[in-house]
Amino acid sequence: MTSTNALDVTKTPDVWMPFPADEIEGLPKGLNYRFWDGGPDYPADPADCAFYVVPYMKGSAVAVRPLGGMAGVRVVQTLSAGIDHVEPGLGLLPAGVLLCNAKGVHEASTAELALTLILSSLRGVPGFVHGQDKEEWRSGFYPALADKTVLIVGYGSIGAAIEDRLAPFECAQVTRVARSARTTARGPVHALDGLPALLPEADVVVLSTPLNPSTQGLVGAQFLAAMRDGALLVNVARGGVLDTGSLLVELQSGRLRAALDVTDPEPLPAGHPLWHAPNVLITPHVGGSTSAFLPRAKRLLVGQLNRFAAGEQVENVVSTTG
Repeated sequence: MTSTNALDVTKTPDVWMPFPADEIEGLPKGLNYRFWDGGPDYPADPADCAFYVVPYMKGSAVAVRPLGGMAGVRVVQTLSAGIDHVEPGLGLLPAGVLLCNAKGVHEASTAELALTLILSSLRGVPGFVHGQDKEEWRSGFYPALADKTVLIVGYGSIGAAIEDRLAPFECAQVTRVARSARTTARGPVHALDGLPALLPEADVVVLSTPLNPSTQGLVGAQFLAAMRDGALLVNVARGGVLDTGSLLVELQSGRLRAALDVTDPEPLPAGHPLWHAPNVLITPHVGGSTSAFLPRAKRLLVGQLNRFAAGEQVENVVSTTG
């Protein structure tokens, strides 16, 4: 956690938010709340903005557009777990600006989707849907999640939430990987450099790592080749973590299966070969966009803005400019 200085009482600071202030209970008084959800017109002079809440799911171009004019901004708050869409504009900001992510907002929804993708892929649900369309009764034996080894690559709060939801499914083992090794109450977390030894043992590999220079293209030909035959790759992280061309080779050979909530490119354009590759299930980046988002996002903003208004520590600080 990082401290913000007490506010300048001689001027009421502006807060830009993608929600109308009257729709959020518990916001502190003494701040000017400006509604901006990425539209072409700004709600006020960006130079007066002290706390900027980035519009959700509007892309990097929208996220960074006002940053160059925000000479007085002190906190940039994303509503996503990842910050990669904001990072291109951080160089436009003055030194000392705190960048905060939305830890605590997306864990439940993203973990739910990860389990949905795993179970749907293993149990053959996409095939059943196609069978229903054709009035075909596609009975048979399908893989279960029970007795499988699951490898979670990216063991932050979302990775931990995924393991929470795996607990009742009688997995043989859950293996955890993060940037650096550590120990948790559930067991050890391995470092990324341990992947070559861990991948061949996993039946299901779940990607929940942030996108940064160390994870860009992490899952390429070498990573995929190390996965065991028939393994399932699930990506609820970012499309750029996975090399699409290398994945297509493995899918088209029939050696691996995949379930993807994120892709590269994204949105996946019409005609892209990934749409019709065998053994792949694609959802359109909906890991966080559920009914659970809004109440958690509002709670996050109420907490952060009350701390900010009181000159107290804001939470979820992932970097500081300058």
